[in-house]
Amino acid sequence: MLSREQIRNIAIIAHVDHGKTTLVDFLFRQTGTFRANEQVQERAMDSNDLEREKGITILAKNTAVNYRGVKINIVDTPGHADFGGEVERGLRLVDGVLLLVDAAEGPLPQTRFVLGKALALGLPGVVVVNKVDRQDARVPEVLDAIYSLFIDLGANEHQIEFPVIYAVARAGRSSLRLSDFDDLPAGKAAAPGAAPHPGEEPGSRARTLEPLLDAVLETVPPPRKAETTHDKLQMLVANLDYDDYVGRLAVGRLASGSIEVGQQVAVCRADGSTPRGKVTKIYAFEGLKKVEISEAGPGEIISLAGIEEVSIGDTIADPEHPIPLERIHVDEPTMSMVFKVNDGPFAGREGKYVTSRNLRERLQREAYRNVSIRVFDTESPDAFKVIGRGELQLAVIVETMRREGYELTVSNPEPITKEVDGQLQEPMELMVCDVPQTAVGVVTERLGPRKGRMTEMQNIGSDRVRLTFRVPARGLVGFRNEFLTITRGEGIMSSQFDGYDVWQGKVPRRSNGAIVSDREGETVAYALFDIQERGGLFYGPGVPVYEGMICGEHAHPNDLDVNVTRGRKLTNIRAAGRDENIILSPPREMSLEKALEWINEDELVEVTPKNVRLRKKVLPAGDRYRLERERKRADGLV
Repeated sequence: MLSREQIRNIAIIAHVDHGKTTLVDFLFRQTGTFRANEQVQERAMDSNDLEREKGITILAKNTAVNYRGVKINIVDTPGHADFGGEVERGLRLVDGVLLLVDAAEGPLPQTRFVLGKALALGLPGVVVVNKVDRQDARVPEVLDAIYSLFIDLGANEHQIEFPVIYAVARAGRSSLRLSDFDDLPAGKAAAPGAAPHPGEEPGSRARTLEPLLDAVLETVPPPRKAETTHDKLQMLVANLDYDDYVGRLAVGRLASGSIEVGQQVAVCRADGSTPRGKVTKIYAFEGLKKVEISEAGPGEIISLAGIEEVSIGDTIADPEHPIPLERIHVDEPTMSMVFKVNDGPFAGREGKYVTSRNLRERLQREAYRNVSIRVFDTESPDAFKVIGRGELQLAVIVETMRREGYELTVSNPEPITKEVDGQLQEPMELMVCDVPQTAVGVVTERLGPRKGRMTEMQNIGSDRVRLTFRVPARGLVGFRNEFLTITRGEGIMSSQFDGYDVWQGKVPRRSNGAIVSDREGETVAYALFDIQERGGLFYGPGVPVYEGMICGEHAHPNDLDVNVTRGRKLTNIRAAGRDENIILSPPREMSLEKALEWINEDELVEVTPKNVRLRKKVLPAGDRYRLERERKRADGLV
């Protein structure tokens, strides 16, 4: 059993793409976690298929490396504010943080979001300025921005005295001095073309990540002793896992006391009850593997098997002294979506789980594992309202369910409003974007109708400008694709929740109507050739469609019902003129995220294991026309 002094628990904080998962890869290699001849895939910590595809971290994961006789437990936290529930759970396991910042981009919104949580918990930090080999690196300015960020977030005098490490994570190099990277070409470091140290090879002082690991050992304290008068067992459950052989696993850090296999424990629940259980297995983390151990001491991050009825936030305690720890609190959800059973004509053709019972069980299982979402019943027995932290989080849940074999339809994301002092309030987002100087005007112009208000504008060199806007959360739904178009793919944008504010008024949605199929069948190139002049198509020829399914975007504001299954009329009379050559423009591929951003209030996204389709809520064209007439009559427009 390790003593407290032999343990360090740290979380890695970084914005998306600043290199935290790559850094962990090299920590594994340099601390001997992997054998020299072991085949290891890149970004080993992003183990989930979705994480690998999107290149982001979604789930907070635990790992550990051994360095100079000390076990360093590492929690890899997500960079997106949408996965804040994962962040809050991860930070309850650690005693310090490693803040990783890109040497060119500087601290971005998600860095601010997670760091604010860490500083509020009183955790000390080690700052790593990564990618100092970038051609556009601006290390002094980035360091100033980091100090400003710590001051803005209310860091105390101990937290602001952080050590700074300069690193190139993808090469596994770090140093306390930037001048040690004297092998970099002129212009890549703040000391461009610095002369090598006398009698040394260029760059020989910055060859490994040892300076970083030494700084972690010096700055991050051993696990704190729980503020109690007793030495009895206390462990806050911060995460849940599942093993096919031993069942449910409760992951957490021992705050006090020790635990061994076969021990009787009590579970302190939210309702005050304390059912008992028996620990059958204990696992510690080592590299990417879970290692079975017989006992564990205070400060260790472990997984316990044998306790079935346990939830995130519960405390596993001594049965004679069941004293609970403070539960995990997560920020309030801000967006909602309605998940509904697929009731379209193609329902049940591709999915394995298609009933409302399957859907309810899966969503309740997700809410049980993920503390930042909630599931509610609606008036319809086939539909469930899911509220979460943002559009991306909800889209990830839908994509995960799709891959598991579920069929469902989802509505467009809507903000969760609340009434304060008789005023309706809605969630606001702080959006930061880096754009070319030429795109500043058009980005500002497009955010105007979406009720975006610019709060800061900063020139960051290389003909790029950083703009900060405060925008209603609903104003950003569907903006990402438009933003990439107007900045010609050169813009970077990210946002985080920034509290509630008074309802900002009507935000215009999509200005174009939809091209809707008016019958069931298969798309035909002959029909699509004429229709493509009316707008952009989402499908090519040979795709099965049904009445009410959306096949494209109309060039005008109204919806257009068309026959996409119409073939050429064949006769035995030879045509006098030459046949027109049918050339179709490539269809616009609609991914799940793009589809959720694109749909309006009267539309749904139909999700199956093989396809993502867009459709109208009311499928028959006649019924839709009748409903539209009634709506106009109610509004006094007819």
